[in-house]
Amino acid sequence: MSSFTESAQDMRDELVRLRHSLHTTPEIGLTLPRTQEKVLAALDGLPLEITTGTSLSSVTAVLRGGRPGPAVLLRGDMDALPVAERNDLPYISQNDGQMHACGHDLHTAMLAGAAHLLAARRTELAGDVVFMFQPGEEGYEGAKYMIDEGVLDAPGQRVAAAYGMHVVSAMLPPALFASRPGPLMAAADTFLVTVKGKGGHGSSPHRALDPIPAACEMVTALQTLVTRQFDVFDPVVITVGSFHAGTVDNVIPDDAHFQATIRTFSKENRALVKRRVIEVVEGIAAANGLTVEAGFGMGYPVTVNNASEAEFAGQTVEELFGPGRFFVSPQPVMGSEDFSYVLEQVPGAFIFLGACPADRDPASAPYNHSPEAAFDDAVLPDGAALYAALAHARLASL
Repeated sequence: MSSFTESAQDMRDELVRLRHSLHTTPEIGLTLPRTQEKVLAALDGLPLEITTGTSLSSVTAVLRGGRPGPAVLLRGDMDALPVAERNDLPYISQNDGQMHACGHDLHTAMLAGAAHLLAARRTELAGDVVFMFQPGEEGYEGAKYMIDEGVLDAPGQRVAAAYGMHVVSAMLPPALFASRPGPLMAAADTFLVTVKGKGGHGSSPHRALDPIPAACEMVTALQTLVTRQFDVFDPVVITVGSFHAGTVDNVIPDDAHFQATIRTFSKENRALVKRRVIEVVEGIAAANGLTVEAGFGMGYPVTVNNASEAEFAGQTVEELFGPGRFFVSPQPVMGSEDFSYVLEQVPGAFIFLGACPADRDPASAPYNHSPEAAFDDAVLPDGAALYAALAHARLASL
């Protein structure tokens, strides 16, 4: 498999050019026309069966192996975030308020590189490879849309295994791969609350029904709920990230609104916390003579690696790059990922790759989603080589 690393290094300049081009023109959500156009151009001339999405700007490319066999899927997400970039780079985002702050531009370039690597060796493949270029990972359920449009069955049969990768701008040392069997990333649900009172003059709160103190009490009670009713070894996180009420200092508003993200790792706790947060806010509202409207927005499931596939991914990393390049994470992380929808239906693994620039300390560098997050181009060949090696080796073993 060392030829994958050598060939990927030969492609380094092409991968960097593609990544920089994607970085300058980030797009958000499910509709990424310029990104789709660049991906199609990067795949042009390869022996691929290419289809594009109908409800989103996806690209699905199938590479037929030289011999019949099963199929495996490789996924790279393509969308950016509504973040105004604060980096001093020659290829800084040209789209105001939009940025590849999560490194999806690297994922896209690496997956395109893997398509070239595997196409060059397709006669060796005992089966087919599906390249899943996905929009809308950042809260838009792009993976779910692509599944509904048939990506898991694109070769004419259900894929037997699936692999995804994600770069991180901090925490991991550069070029170190990491994963674990079982839960890797949390389920994420959005909790939406509107506390309804009766407005009035700020000088006479007794003549109104003030929703703000009750909403503040709810925020505090939700933190107590986590620490007192859930096992620390099956973690739950509730973070209120948005709170809005009122317009000026001397007017009590009719309503107060807040939104929270809820992170869990088990189906049991996910169901329990949803029930308990409703009980908490309804109880506090009632105690204050108020009413409350509360419900949940779209959320991703837990990202669960198949144990055998996670072990296989680690073995492939070490066979490809040598010992010491793969780290088994002792615990999952609280981030969420819509590749979870794929792993609910197909055994596979999701893998992190350290991409902290050499001039930054991974322990303190700005993390993914920061306007100052930066990712090192040096990891692009390694990511492309691993994608290719995972597909090649898995088809050989199925």
